[in-house]
Amino acid sequence: MNQSSRKMTMIGFLQAQNCSVYPGSWRHAATMTDFLTPEYYQRIARVLEEGKFHMAFFDDRLAMPDIYSGDHRDTVAHGIRATKLDPTIVLGAMAGVTTKLGLGATYSTTYYEPFHVARLFATLDLMTKGRVAWNVVTSLNDSEAANFGQNGHLEHDLRYDRADEFLETALGHWDTWEEEALVVDKESGLFAHPEKVKRLDHEGKFFNSRGPFTVPMSPQGQPVLLQAGQSGRGKAFAARWAELIFVVYPNLKIAKKQYADMKATIAEAGRDPEKVQIATAVYVVVAETDELAQQKFEYMDKLAKPEDALALICEVLNYDFSKRDYETPLSDDDMAAVSGWQAFRDRVVTLSGKPNPSVRDFVEYSNRARLREFNVFIGSPKTVADEMEQWFKEGGCDGFVLTPTHMPGSYEDFVRLVVPELQRRGLYRTDYEGDTLRSNLGLPYANSGDWKAQAFPHKK
Repeated sequence: MNQSSRKMTMIGFLQAQNCSVYPGSWRHAATMTDFLTPEYYQRIARVLEEGKFHMAFFDDRLAMPDIYSGDHRDTVAHGIRATKLDPTIVLGAMAGVTTKLGLGATYSTTYYEPFHVARLFATLDLMTKGRVAWNVVTSLNDSEAANFGQNGHLEHDLRYDRADEFLETALGHWDTWEEEALVVDKESGLFAHPEKVKRLDHEGKFFNSRGPFTVPMSPQGQPVLLQAGQSGRGKAFAARWAELIFVVYPNLKIAKKQYADMKATIAEAGRDPEKVQIATAVYVVVAETDELAQQKFEYMDKLAKPEDALALICEVLNYDFSKRDYETPLSDDDMAAVSGWQAFRDRVVTLSGKPNPSVRDFVEYSNRARLREFNVFIGSPKTVADEMEQWFKEGGCDGFVLTPTHMPGSYEDFVRLVVPELQRRGLYRTDYEGDTLRSNLGLPYANSGDWKAQAFPHKK
């Protein structure tokens, strides 16, 4: 791509719950509290579309955080992501008040069946006229397993083995209706060409699924695939399947190294790295001056509580720190027992420089549940735009996943103050390029079978 014509991808990071990914956000004086209503999410959707965001996507977990001390009481009392609505239903409410904004939802490959998920996202894609993305996750912890009648969460690499076959099965179903299958000819009485609608008849290690599928193709062919794998096995999975990769880069130096590494992994998988976008999570605290922005940041950061960090660290690591001394390094056995988000564990090891961090190290170096957990751009519109431009132009990312400090004000500030500055610099679009998410991301229409060439380029 011509670097001078390259534009940032911008994504809103959402949760269908009482707070954003920052658990202190619900305590902000300006945060709306009607998070159990469609109007709450519709206000955010309108703001993001006004700001020409490519997409809003919902993160999700299938359990509330209750690994720490094996109890949910602190989670509920302190509002640490205690409520979790089904994001696909919320997505539908947002779709009704927008026409261009892409809409993504997280769904797990560990606790559902491929036919169900394939039908859900294919239907959503039709109902939004081709604006849907599926954020593919493998889930994290034993609490999620318990909600689905399982004794424990699957081992890390096995989850990804299952996810590979899950996607092969789900996308196989999407393929079974060809583009011209549907006719709806009243005069002849022909509804659809039967030879253009096939059964899947998948038989594999994890799944058997027959078909025929019951949902025709959407205006963008198939939903966009989003993924966030950053562990070794997760990177390989993302390199095979993802069209947009969500990452967490703590600073520009690390970002440039890991961005280049991810692009190389994509190329090694037989795909064109320029056709896969990588967007990093950031907090943006912006005001009319640098001084005012710093004051806003200091207020927001004080909303975090110690309970937030411990609850959310244990949740993502699938490991209870409550019986471990705060200052003592974890043993090799303790580190090996971490079975959740391994990229999170590895990031703490890298940042601390300790192969066996203590609980204190996990709290301090992860900055979990604090605004410093992600990279933070703080300042005037010029200051924030300068940092975003540097990351974008120096090979740190293809765009940003904007994480709100409070709702909807965080997005309103960004759209009002930063978007015009990025547009003035020619770094960000001034309008939507098309009607579907694929067209607005610069991705081609997904024809039947395209995913096979993408995921298995070396197979004839």
